[in-house]
Amino acid sequence: MKKFLTLGAMLGMLLNTAIYPLYAQHNTSYFHTEGKKLIDPKGNPILLKGTNLGNWLVPEGYMFKLDQVNAPRLIDELLHEMVGPDSLEAFWDTYLENYITHDDIRYLKSIGCNHLRVPFHYRLFTDDLYMGKRNAGFKYLDRVVAWCREEGLYVLLDMHCAPGGQTGDNIDDSYGYPYLFSSKASQDLMSEIWVKIAQHYKEEPIIIGYDLMNEPVAHYFKGNIEWFNARLYELYKRLIEDIRSVDSSHSIFLNGSLWATNFDVFKEPMGENIVYEFHKYWFDVEQGAVQPYVDFSEKYQVPIYIGETGENTDKWVEDFRILLDENTISWCFWPYKKMNNTKGIMNFKEPEGWKKISNYARSNRSSYKEIRNNLPDRQLVQKALHEYLVNCRFEECFENTSYSKALGFHQ
Repeated sequence: MKKFLTLGAMLGMLLNTAIYPLYAQHNTSYFHTEGKKLIDPKGNPILLKGTNLGNWLVPEGYMFKLDQVNAPRLIDELLHEMVGPDSLEAFWDTYLENYITHDDIRYLKSIGCNHLRVPFHYRLFTDDLYMGKRNAGFKYLDRVVAWCREEGLYVLLDMHCAPGGQTGDNIDDSYGYPYLFSSKASQDLMSEIWVKIAQHYKEEPIIIGYDLMNEPVAHYFKGNIEWFNARLYELYKRLIEDIRSVDSSHSIFLNGSLWATNFDVFKEPMGENIVYEFHKYWFDVEQGAVQPYVDFSEKYQVPIYIGETGENTDKWVEDFRILLDENTISWCFWPYKKMNNTKGIMNFKEPEGWKKISNYARSNRSSYKEIRNNLPDRQLVQKALHEYLVNCRFEECFENTSYSKALGFHQ
């Protein structure tokens, strides 16, 4: 009887392996999870410490100092009004080349980062015109992956803007409501893009994994959060299955709902090799701030990761970073680089004439008449945009040294 059971168990294992390849056979050369730990491609437990390459592939209005013009398509529209299509195309082309370069990656490695989270817009993988390009996603992701491979940094790919919009707010280029959760076409497109990305990077050990959806469901919709959580849960299940059909090795990162603060969406662990991600800003630094996520990790024996935090004083950043380290929580502070702002690792000078652009962004643009009346001088705008493209390059930037030290980084 004992021999029969052993044979049956072996047959069962062979059958299951044929359908669901054993992670142990595939993950040893890639990031993977073991209980609460994240294991690097060398087989060692790793605590991720890094920063987000925000405002590069997903422009944000507050980092451009454009106030209510705060989503990528609104920034594009504003610039189009001021300089026209040809100059706009030239601006985005140089912006994508200048804002993040190999020098930035080399510097981040030198100060102690071990990984980068790279936000991207789904439109980069479509025929839609986005930042003056069509289907340009792999051009820029491949470039940063190659730089990181050379410098020894790991990369987490973050779909910051999903089809249909997952928040209903500006950060994902939404239209005021998270239509992703009620749109089959949007969900199909999202799956198609992630499968394409997973197929492309399935043999790339520099890639940590796939951060499926940034901060799904804004707090405006918390009155209906059970409805959204149920649909988010089902969408996560589908995306995991679709990605695993082409890549059974890389880790998958899942954000909680309500700006990635609410883990109620996870009724149970969602499979093997999953990391559960939360984001948290503007609170008193104390154990209670992270305890619910620590409890979740302990209960289910799964890794947790804070994909965004920061935007605060050096003292706050240092205190929270220490708290995260004490709780063995991998972290990624937001963002790496901002214009004329010390709440980030890197800073660069605001162009002399930038106020003309920011003032126009605040002006009445509700009709063509108002647009014509309020447009600033085109030559002065082009001069300011040119200075921006020069100033944002690494060699013109300057480090917020005290902020970097607060993160425990140093040269």
